[in-house]
Amino acid sequence: MPDRESTPASMPTMKENQRNNHPRKVPAKNKFPGDRLGHSHWWTSKFPVFFRFVKKYLSFNRIIRRGLLIISAGLLILCLLFLNYSFSPIDRNNLTVIVNIPTGSSFLESVENLSRAGLIKNRFFFLSLATLKKAGRHIRAGEYEINTMITPWTMINKIVRGEIKQYRVSIPEDLSIRDVAEILDKDKLINKDIFFQLARDREFLASLNIQADSIEGYLFPETYFFNRSMNTQLIMKKMVDTFWQNVTPAMIKKANDSGLSIHELVTFASLIGKESAHNAEKPMIAAVFKNRMKKGMRLQSDPTAVYDFYKFKGKVLRSHLRRNSPYNTYLIKGLPPGPIANPGLDSLKATVNPAPVDYLYFVSKQNGTHYFSSTLSEHNLAVQRYIYEKNEQIQELGSNVPQPVEEGSSQRIEDGALDQEN
Repeated sequence: MPDRESTPASMPTMKENQRNNHPRKVPAKNKFPGDRLGHSHWWTSKFPVFFRFVKKYLSFNRIIRRGLLIISAGLLILCLLFLNYSFSPIDRNNLTVIVNIPTGSSFLESVENLSRAGLIKNRFFFLSLATLKKAGRHIRAGEYEINTMITPWTMINKIVRGEIKQYRVSIPEDLSIRDVAEILDKDKLINKDIFFQLARDREFLASLNIQADSIEGYLFPETYFFNRSMNTQLIMKKMVDTFWQNVTPAMIKKANDSGLSIHELVTFASLIGKESAHNAEKPMIAAVFKNRMKKGMRLQSDPTAVYDFYKFKGKVLRSHLRRNSPYNTYLIKGLPPGPIANPGLDSLKATVNPAPVDYLYFVSKQNGTHYFSSTLSEHNLAVQRYIYEKNEQIQELGSNVPQPVEEGSSQRIEDGALDQEN
């Protein structure tokens, strides 16, 4: 019997061959869960309806997950677009837009006004942003000045806070109510008809503590900030309130002690302001007027002779000084019936603090200041000096300087001649 050759170690045995030849079980990728319970599939055969339902549910769940993923991605993109809209400039062209939201406008009407002004590029995002900021019930009416470089977020904050456009209005001293009305009407802040009606409305004046027939003199000269949401009455009230803030009780008492009522104080101050714009001179002019009143002399203030002229410009002539007017202090004695302008604080202070001088006359120096005199002879010399200086000025300027057609001259020239008639 031949020797049995030993099997090499590297050669597989029969059992190993059987094992290697047996197909390996590879689970199916989408194998139904019930198949994992065994080869008999007795669960699936026993409950076929149930397992069909589970299979459909799992398949539907995959669709839902994919749908949710798509929706989430869409929402993320939408949020990014919303944030980009909210915090990006409305328009990079750097424009300034004026938009008015009328009083009583609803939220949607306000949105429409903003849209017509070109300030809303995406209505959906804007409404969403307004809802997020709870702006629907808090948008304030008014006129807004909006620069397009701001963001919608900032614009909504601006409208909710009521940061309406403010007009800076400077009212110079010594203007009449007609001049004040022109300045306010320039920016369409008032209705001129209503303004002049209220200016002489006794009930309205009484509500402002004005015991007079007109608001003239009580519209305090100052720099104001008005807006178009303020009506004419409110603007006038603001100016009168500023008057009472500056005219202190101490000033009123001092005026009363000198024999002047509040209305006379304002009237007196209006004459001083119209005679000189130099604050240093005003106490001396106040002294001149008070000294003349003590002596029973007419005040002879040129501006009073032309007060009731509408938009008077030019020189005060002899014919003006002889006009029959209740304000013409060349014809009446004492103060006129009311102020001829709205005086500033310096004129009011000068009225109650006149300079301790005995001057009775003054005449222009051709530079805005005046020569002051105590006697008529001194005054006449000052007048001659004025005439000489005026002629010198005309010669320097040349022969093309227009001359007045009527006989007369500028302020204070006629004082001496008329005083001789007193």
